[in-house]
Amino acid sequence: MTMMGKGSVEGGAGAMRRAAIAIAVFLVLAGLLFVFGPDDFYPWAKAVHVIAVISWMAGMLYLPRLLVYHADAKGSVQSETFKVMERRLLRGIINPAMIITWAFGLWLAWKGFGFQGGWLHAKIAAVLCLSAVHGYLAGAVRKFAEDRNEKPAKHWRIINEIPTLLMIIIVVLVIVKPF
Repeated sequence: MTMMGKGSVEGGAGAMRRAAIAIAVFLVLAGLLFVFGPDDFYPWAKAVHVIAVISWMAGMLYLPRLLVYHADAKGSVQSETFKVMERRLLRGIINPAMIITWAFGLWLAWKGFGFQGGWLHAKIAAVLCLSAVHGYLAGAVRKFAEDRNEKPAKHWRIINEIPTLLMIIIVVLVIVKPF
């Protein structure tokens, strides 16, 4: 491995460590607020949830696009670059954001709504679907990393639209609360 390549790998590991530390510190601070200021926790929990959702969705919209380009770059130098980008995006942003989204979202659903409301049940179902897409993309990243992708770029272009559709459904359910 060249020095530049080695530095790139070490830089990625360092970035992942820093991201993990930042998330841990953030969660500890949220936990302290929950324990010592429970009356003030709800709006903070909402803010954390929205930030996590934005981060999760950014990754869910970008990762399939990377897979489109990666499918077209099979066996090239760019393919190795895509593997690193996909792994870092999934592990450093998408996975932690999904976990925080679920944790705070379930707490908000319980505390704010007692898990009541048709719109909330539909939203949770849509978020379960989004989580299934997340799982599918995580499996795809693993296959691409092992050079075992068999899907054409067109497949990944279609998959790229699913998170967008789910996001629209979820936002409408949350804002409009149609039922």
